Amino acid sequence: MTVVPDDHLMTLICDTCGDTVKATACVLPDAEVVWTLVSEQGWSGSPFATGPHRCPHCSLLPPSGGGHASCGDHGPGGILGIDHLDDVTVVAAGGDVDLDSGDTLRTALRHAADMGGHVVVDLSRVHLIDSTGLGHLVRAHREARDRGATLCLAAPSRFIRTVLHTMRLDGAFPTFDSREDALAQLSEGSVSERSTATAATAAPS
Repeated sequence: MTVVPDDHLMTLICDTCGDTVKATACVLPDAEVVWTLVSEQGWSGSPFATGPHRCPHCSLLPPSGGGHASCGDHGPGGILGIDHLDDVTVVAAGGDVDLDSGDTLRTALRHAADMGGHVVVDLSRVHLIDSTGLGHLVRAHREARDRGATLCLAAPSRFIRTVLHTMRLDGAFPTFDSREDALAQLSEGSVSERSTATAATAAPS
């Protein structure tokens, strides 16, 4: 592990240079998710304790060749496209969603709502999402519900699934492994109704 628990502190270890930093851990309820700690220290890398993680200095270096890019190596969020297919609008996010990129997602979701019908949010290129982005999804979910439509999530990452679970929002969003699966289920009218009480009471501030 590159995040080591020590009483009420956690130690971050840089996988590139070996530098360490200790800090009070303000983590999500799932102890394996240390994204908040990594972010607060200005580090980059995986949202999970197993790493890899990079200190602020090493985060400025290009990723070493031959390996897979870590979650921290993905660029800021954007919108790859908004597609209108019959009674469904697909919003394809283009990167991690945080405070800096959340407004782009919010604008796209508002446009999708204006088009009416169901909404599929394609998260296949999104690895991280913070409370701002999660809040936008929850509000869009409520708006879709209020107009008798459904907002689905397609291809959420392991991190996003974990966040939804720990925030008790996993039952609020119909979730599919791919955009195609979501569109097929919506076209067949077989998307089951999910409980929306949790989303109404547990939205991030």
